[in-house]
Amino acid sequence: MDALVFKTLRRFVKTGTLTITTANGVTRSFGDGAGPAVAVRFRTAAAQRRVLLDPELRLGEAFVDGDLIIEQGAITELLELLLSQEQNDAAPITTKILSRLRFALRRRVQKNGRQKSRRNVAHHYDLSSKLYKLFLDEDMQYSCAYFERADMSLDEAQQAKKRHIAAKLLPGRHARVLDIGCGWGGLALYLAEAFDAHVTGITLSSEQLEFARGRAAAASDPARLEFRSQDYRDVNERFDRIVSVGMFEHVGVNHYDEFFRKCRDLLDDEGIFVLHSIGRSDPPGFTNPWIARYIFPGGYIPALSEVLPAIERAGLVVTDVEILRLHYAETLRHWRERFLARRTEAVDLFDERFARLWEYYLGVSELAFRYQGMMVFQIQIARRQDAVPLTRGYIEREERRLQAVSTTQPECESAQEHSCVAVG
Repeated sequence: MDALVFKTLRRFVKTGTLTITTANGVTRSFGDGAGPAVAVRFRTAAAQRRVLLDPELRLGEAFVDGDLIIEQGAITELLELLLSQEQNDAAPITTKILSRLRFALRRRVQKNGRQKSRRNVAHHYDLSSKLYKLFLDEDMQYSCAYFERADMSLDEAQQAKKRHIAAKLLPGRHARVLDIGCGWGGLALYLAEAFDAHVTGITLSSEQLEFARGRAAAASDPARLEFRSQDYRDVNERFDRIVSVGMFEHVGVNHYDEFFRKCRDLLDDEGIFVLHSIGRSDPPGFTNPWIARYIFPGGYIPALSEVLPAIERAGLVVTDVEILRLHYAETLRHWRERFLARRTEAVDLFDERFARLWEYYLGVSELAFRYQGMMVFQIQIARRQDAVPLTRGYIEREERRLQAVSTTQPECESAQEHSCVAVG
């Protein structure tokens, strides 16, 4: 088995410096000697064999279970060394077979009905809010930030994200807004306070719901905010605006037509819908098996070629598409660094294994955006072609205005008046 491990690594690792000690105590180095050196040791032959045959799933398991010891460097440095290699044909035949099988079965594991969706959400989002407070920004935004400048802090970039989405949403004063997958309520509070809007936030997470309702009760006008435990399929009112940030990844390809048809039914004739989701630059694929098993069961990162046809079939109009490439990589870097700075608190909340699991999750996710074609897309959708201004200049002007006025009320009454485009 050692010989096969060494043969695979010689073919795969061309740059960097990787030293590996097998479970039998044999040590070899690979790469060109450049970059930070990483050294690892396998504690058991069984773990070594599993990683060789199915690295996408088993590498993370070996690290979390303590069967892969990082003796020099850190797990993120190991992951970067591996994921930054040029793609080649070095993977064992078993890995290739598993990849084909996972792609073939991807729709089966994405059958996210109401009960399964609620279980999937509880698996990740019903962890204690104390955990998320360790590494998120002050507003508890658990989605991609928007870095207008490279030197922005996480809090500044998350505030910029909310402005960016609001500028595309163009809610008039007193607009009725639906936030699908509202999280801890930060975006809903922002829209309610900045636009005097009435915002209904829905979530399947009991932990997030309790937190968001507590924030609403402390808001300047609690009557403008309503948070519900509700599946999007069970909402029946009409809304002037719909926004969904970081929830679409949990819908599942099988349900895209259902999702967009429902959003069409919920959206007013002159309404606007902004969808913010992780996507892939590559053709359709399958969810990383480690992420699917331990972090986001039922989750899937779509290609735009899977999303846009479903929007068309629902009879909706795409009015704008924007790709945020490395913004989530930077967001995850901030989260990872903040988590590591308070790692002992995570161990106290849960245990050492849990801390290793989250260290791996944040690291492998960051590097997927840097090296594996992951990105974020924002799609602005409407029922009518004239729902938004003719050119995109209004977005930047509205962002500048929102930044200038902070939490003061906008003067615009509706997107149709185009008065939400004050010169900044």
